[in-house]
Amino acid sequence: MFEWLEDTRLQSILVSIACGAVVGFEREYKNKSAGFRTVILICFGSTVFTLLSRMGNVSDDRIAANIVTGIGFLGAGVIYQGKFTVQGLTTAAVIWAMAGIGMIIGFEEYSFGLVLTALMVVILSLFQKMENLLANIYFMRTIYVTFQDIQVSNLGEFENFMKEHRVSLIRKGLEKKGQHLTVIYEISGKKKDIRLANDAIISLEYVYAFNNL
Repeated sequence: MFEWLEDTRLQSILVSIACGAVVGFEREYKNKSAGFRTVILICFGSTVFTLLSRMGNVSDDRIAANIVTGIGFLGAGVIYQGKFTVQGLTTAAVIWAMAGIGMIIGFEEYSFGLVLTALMVVILSLFQKMENLLANIYFMRTIYVTFQDIQVSNLGEFENFMKEHRVSLIRKGLEKKGQHLTVIYEISGKKKDIRLANDAIISLEYVYAFNNL
């Protein structure tokens, strides 16, 4: 009744869908651009093309090699320049790695593919907690502060204000626009201290505008 399940090619497809679903669920849960269906299709497609490269009397490694090129373009599509920072790098890396797992499954290395899938989930979830833990110890941000006027005294007052909140800062640049002065600072310290300092900046009367990147 289930003789069709004995087809190794179909087994590869089913395993690739399962692996894609596991990682895709994690991405969908975090509301990323490459979500549940997208990650499944990436793994599925990589497996299909790998199986295709093995069909016939002679395998064609060019098909499998071009998967890497094609995935590169797909990954580049999810990377974009936000207002101040680059977004989507992790999602692009997931797409790239997921294609590799799909190719491994296409070569019928099911156990290895499942292990790599589990490791990806660990990296995406557990390692994020480690990043947050490190951020509580040392955290860096770039902020743009626009002052009400161009008085130099405002700079010194603001920098002392940040030091009182246990936040180190380095002046990276400044720009004058009319009667306003915009200064770019690179700040560092504990994430909690930086968050409290950012909240307090809003109430400063001599600050006209503030961007926290």
